[in-house]
Amino acid sequence: MNQHTVKAYGDELNQITAEVARMGGLAEAQVADAIDSVARRDIALARAVVDRDLKLDALHRDIEKKAIRLIALRQPVASDLRKTLGAIKMASDLERTGDLAKNIAKRALILAEVEPMQPLTRSIERMGRLVSNRLRDVLDAYTASEIDRAVAVWQTDDEVDEHYNALFRELLTYMMGDPRTIGACTHLLFMAKNLERIGDHATNIAETVHYEITGDEIVGDRPRAMPTAEDESPTPNLSTDTH
Repeated sequence: MNQHTVKAYGDELNQITAEVARMGGLAEAQVADAIDSVARRDIALARAVVDRDLKLDALHRDIEKKAIRLIALRQPVASDLRKTLGAIKMASDLERTGDLAKNIAKRALILAEVEPMQPLTRSIERMGRLVSNRLRDVLDAYTASEIDRAVAVWQTDDEVDEHYNALFRELLTYMMGDPRTIGACTHLLFMAKNLERIGDHATNIAETVHYEITGDEIVGDRPRAMPTAEDESPTPNLSTDTH
């Protein structure tokens, strides 16, 4: 390739990387704001999270389109190919993260209309902060190309699971003790499950960062906490959850 072609190719690759970083920042803000809308019973903020999800969807489509075009026209190899494929995978994880944050915000709108449940809301908030920190760390690892930081996120995957398991038991205790809380607790339970899934997407991104930089997958199984029986629990109306 001549100098002009090489520069154009580099610019295209850098643009894709920059858009992934921008999408990551938006997804991180969506998660943080969704949690704040629950903690503060902030209806306006919850609605803003729902409305902003369209920006993430648009960025996802744009990144995917540009990455496929680059592969078709430039035929990248080695680290450039890994970076391009990694952008597609990360954009998908970030888009799904945005969907999960939107689901939390939708349920926050419903909870804002019922009596506050402060102890449980604080538990959701604590789990949300943990997940938000993991997402921030892995996105920082991506922008700075820090393998160790990405691996650290991957290695602490079980911390989110442990929080979820503890919160699951806490919610069951409340529902058994007072059937009037079943409706609100069910929404909180699905918020917790959405947060657990966001943690999984952060772990996916950590794996992508590691592969993009090294060309190798992270060796070993993901750390996992002991499972709960939530998959066997009654499934309420999921009309607020969109995919």
